[in-house]
Amino acid sequence: QVQLVESGGGLVQAGGSLRLSCAASGSIFSINYMSWYRQAPGKQREFVVIITSGGSTNYADSVKGRFTISRDNAKNTVYLQMNSLKAEDTAVYNCAARYGGGVTYFSQDYGYWGQGTQVTVSS
Repeated sequence: QVQLVESGGGLVQAGGSLRLSCAASGSIFSINYMSWYRQAPGKQREFVVIITSGGSTNYADSVKGRFTISRDNAKNTVYLQMNSLKAEDTAVYNCAARYGGGVTYFSQDYGYWGQGTQVTVSS
């Protein structure tokens, strides 16, 4: 079973950028689906973006055009480049992995999660 560790969070001003990393303990080559989710205090966890092993992506409307997901199989790492950050992007960001079963945007369908990294955007 894969273990995931997120990093790269921090405090930035609105309009700034951050790059989050999700490092896997093993190869991510066989993981067909990797996603980023986020959750702010008092709010439900929400889908941010998914990337497949083939490189296909889908973004939540709230981040489309500002966030970019990528994966580096050689480094066993998935990245989330976040630009033009807004205060409403403030949340704990988690990466999640799913080996197969089809494209899904439901957090319950992902069996592997990282511990999360805090992103705080000041306005």
